[in-house]
Amino acid sequence: MSTPPSDRELATTRLLDATRERVFRAFSEPEHLAQWWGPNGFTNTFQQFDVRAGGAWRYVMHGPNGADYPNESVFVEVVKPERIVIEHVSGPRFRLTITLAAEAGKTRITWRQVFPSASDCNKIRAIAVPANEQNLDRLQAQLAHVP
Repeated sequence: MSTPPSDRELATTRLLDATRERVFRAFSEPEHLAQWWGPNGFTNTFQQFDVRAGGAWRYVMHGPNGADYPNESVFVEVVKPERIVIEHVSGPRFRLTITLAAEAGKTRITWRQVFPSASDCNKIRAIAVPANEQNLDRLQAQLAHVP
């Protein structure tokens, strides 16, 4: 018997005060993405960023405690300015689908992570849920710097 998808996923949605074109640029232009990606206190060094289907994204997240966290992802789908799908191939493994919907001059972002199993999802839930909210807070702040 397979596990229902809801047991394997984390999802959040938020209304951002920017057009979806600006929000898409904040994701697809590495000079902006590096400024807000990750929870509070983290910085990033991008080693490879090829934002197209099949393109690689390799980076190191630098934690506020001085630890480095290497990450590797592959872009599965990029539909400007509607959707970006990323397969996070380093641990923990998950597929992130970011959907951008226009809503009265603003953007409704839906951030959905699907893990291979409910167990994998539950292992990271306590860290990922608040981290995802912090990530979206940082995105909203960065949007002031995205033309």
